[in-house]
Amino acid sequence: METQFNIWKILDAGKISNDLDYERALIADRKLRVLAQKNRKFISIRSRLRDLIGKYEDSELNESNLTNKRIKESDLAELIAEKERVFVQKRKDIIKARLKKLGLTQQNLGSLLGHRSKTYMSELMNGVSPFTLNDLVIIHRLLGINLDQLVPTILSQPLRVQIQSSLKEIGNKNVRLTSDDFDLEWV
Repeated sequence: METQFNIWKILDAGKISNDLDYERALIADRKLRVLAQKNRKFISIRSRLRDLIGKYEDSELNESNLTNKRIKESDLAELIAEKERVFVQKRKDIIKARLKKLGLTQQNLGSLLGHRSKTYMSELMNGVSPFTLNDLVIIHRLLGINLDQLVPTILSQPLRVQIQSSLKEIGNKNVRLTSDDFDLEWV
């Protein structure tokens, strides 16, 4: 189970297929710009991502595609991607603070998780690559960080629509979700 955006899936697919992944790619591009200053490996990754961003903008973000519905969907995608970015930054800050308190380094955490590459740990901490669920459970147990601070709980728009549709189909009044269950805010 993935808990966040995975840049590698987009790079492997060779395309960005929706507005949410586009917004996530824009955020990843900014992170890669910073990471590339410390490690040249990220220069080629960023270049590949920027090519995909450009192709998506050329094919999808032109005047002929800009309907009111499309603008609304794009705005929602931007909001979700920004909430994810803020969540990843808060998670990073919490993990780093706990590591410091315990006298551990990010590299020590990588060893504990079985990730020997300093570069890979940087990718995980910065949200360029997703932590596995196992990584997050280990961080939770070793560092004593609440899971709700490690695992984003936002439901994607397609999943929300699917759940609402299924609930209507099931017709059980005892099982329901309120608008609060679909809130974009993380507490």
